[in-house]
Amino acid sequence: MTAANQPETESNPPVEPAASEETSAVSELQPLRIWPPILLLIGMVVTRMAPQWMDSDSVLPVMLAVFGPLVCGGLILVWWVLASRATWKEKLSGLVITLLAGGVTLALIDPTMKGPGVMLVTGPMGMGLFGIAALLVSRMRSAKRTVFIVACSVLGFCFSLLLRAEGMWGDYNMVLAWRSTPTVEERMLSKADAVPADASALTAAELESALAEPEWPGFRGALRDSVLTGVSLDADWNADVGTPLWKKSVGPGWSSFVVAGPLLITQEQRGEEELIVCYDAETGAELWTQEVKTRFYDALGGPGPRATPTLADGGLYVMGASGHVLRLDPATGEILWQQDVRKVADREPPIWGFSSSPLVVDGTAIVHAGGKDDKGLLAFDTETGDLKWSAPAGDHSYCSPALLTIAGQPVIAMLTNKELNLLNPADGKILLSYDCASEGQRVLQPQLVGDDEILIATGMGKGMQKIHVTNKDGKWTAEEVWTVTGLKPDFNDYVIYEGHAYGFDGAIFTCFDLKDGKRKWKGGRYGKGQVLLVKDSGHLLVIGEEGAVVLLKADPAGHEELATFQALDGKTWNHPVLIGDRLFVRNSAQAAAYKLPIVE
Repeated sequence: MTAANQPETESNPPVEPAASEETSAVSELQPLRIWPPILLLIGMVVTRMAPQWMDSDSVLPVMLAVFGPLVCGGLILVWWVLASRATWKEKLSGLVITLLAGGVTLALIDPTMKGPGVMLVTGPMGMGLFGIAALLVSRMRSAKRTVFIVACSVLGFCFSLLLRAEGMWGDYNMVLAWRSTPTVEERMLSKADAVPADASALTAAELESALAEPEWPGFRGALRDSVLTGVSLDADWNADVGTPLWKKSVGPGWSSFVVAGPLLITQEQRGEEELIVCYDAETGAELWTQEVKTRFYDALGGPGPRATPTLADGGLYVMGASGHVLRLDPATGEILWQQDVRKVADREPPIWGFSSSPLVVDGTAIVHAGGKDDKGLLAFDTETGDLKWSAPAGDHSYCSPALLTIAGQPVIAMLTNKELNLLNPADGKILLSYDCASEGQRVLQPQLVGDDEILIATGMGKGMQKIHVTNKDGKWTAEEVWTVTGLKPDFNDYVIYEGHAYGFDGAIFTCFDLKDGKRKWKGGRYGKGQVLLVKDSGHLLVIGEEGAVVLLKADPAGHEELATFQALDGKTWNHPVLIGDRLFVRNSAQAAAYKLPIVE
C-alpha cells in the first residue's frame, strides 16, 4: 500500500494545506502606534495658528507658523519609519512613494507656490494627510492600509498643483487662488485702455505751475512723515462719501501716489514691464505711461514696484524694485536718464526688492542700495544721472532716506539693519552712526521729535526707541532716552501729534506718550494698514489692510472711531493721499478717488 493510500490514523493525521503567503503576511502586521502622529498633527495646527494666539509681531510666532507645520509633517514621516510598527516593506514603500510624490509636485507646481507656498500648504497637506490616513487605518491588519495612507498623501501633495499664490497677508496667511483662473493683473491687462487720454487740455503754463509746487511731492509727503496741513476734515460723513468719484483696475505694486495739480503719478507692474503711470486726478484716465522691461516678484508681496516716485525741481524720480533709478519729464513721461544700482553698487535686489523712494536734495537724487564698502547710499546728479557721491550703509533696508533738520542743521537720515546714519547732504560724509542693529527687516522711517530727538522702530516685534542727538562743535553724538514695546510696528508707519505717536501695534491701532514711551490706549483692529495725520483738524485717516477707510480722533484719552467706509477690495498696504477734499487710495489691484467733507 502506498503512502498516498494509507488510512488516516491518530498517529498519521491528514496533511493540512500550507498557509498562504497573504495569511502569513497579515499575521505579521501589527496595529500602528498612533499617539506620535496625534501629537504631531496637533502640533501642526497649534504652530500654524501661533500668530493668532500669540503676539503676532514678535519673531517667535511667525517662525512657528512658517516652519512649525512643515517640521511636524516631516516628523510624521520619521515616526512612520522608526516607530509606527509597520513592516519594513510598508515603511520603505510608503516613504519612497511619498517623497517621490512630493518631488514631482515641486517640479510641476505653479512658480508662485514655491517658497512659503510649499512650507505653508504643499508640505503640510501632503504629510498631514499621511498622518490622518494612518490614524484612520491604524487597526487594519492588511497591506491595503499602506496603499490608503500613501494615496491620501499623494492627493494632499497634488492638491497644490491646482493652486496659485497671490502673496500673503500681514499675519502671514497665504492668499490662494485656483491656478486655472486669471490673475487680477491678467484681468486688468485684458481690459486696459489701449490709448492714453488726451492731455492737451493742460496748458504748458498750468503744468509748469503745478510742477513748481506739487501738493504731495513724495513718499508720505514733503517731510516723509504722513502729516497733512492746510485741510480740516468734517467728521460728519454721509452715505455718499463711500461713492467713488472714479475707481479703476491698476497693475500690482505697493507704491503710493505723488500729486501735482491734475497729475497723479504712481508705479505699477503690467506683465513683463514695470511702469510709471500718470493718471488724471479728476477722472482716473491715463495721461501717459513709461515702461522699463523688468519684473520683480517675491512670495510675500507678489509682483511689482515697492517705492513711491518723487517730484522735485521739475523732475520725476523713481526707483524700481529690480534696481533701476530714473529721472523722467513728469509732463510727458520721457526718460531723461537712467541708472541701475545693481551695477553701481554691485548687488542683487534684497528679498523684497529695492524699496527706496528717492530723496532729492541740492541737485542730488539719493537712494539706498546696500552695496559693499561705500556703496550703501548712492547720490546721483539730478541733471546728468552721474554718481555724485556714495557712502557706507547697512546692506539691508526697506526704508527711504529722509531729510531732517536737527539743531538747525539739515542732515540725511538713513535707517538700516546695521545702524542709523546721519549724513551731510552736500558730500555724503557720515556725521553720526548710531548702533541699533536689527536682525529683522527695517521698513519704517526715522522720525524727528522736537528739535533733537529721533524715534526709531527697533525691528520686527521689538518696539520703539527714542534717542537724543547732540552736535557740539561738529561732533555728533546720540544716546538712548527710552526703549519700549508698547508700539511694535512692522511695515506700518506711524504719525506724531501733540506729544504722542499713533500707529499700529501689530494689527491693532495704538497711541503712546512720546515723553516716556508709555501706551495710552490700544483699540481698533485694522490689520496691517497705514495712517495719515490731518493735523489742522486733529484727525487720523486710517486705511485698513482690507481696504476700509476709517476716521479717528487723534486723542490720547482713548480710541474713538468717527466714520468709516469700504474704499478698496483686497490687500491694501499702500499709503493714502489726501489733497484738499480728494482722497486718493490704491492697492495692488485697484485705485480710487473719493470726496471727503471738509471744513471750509
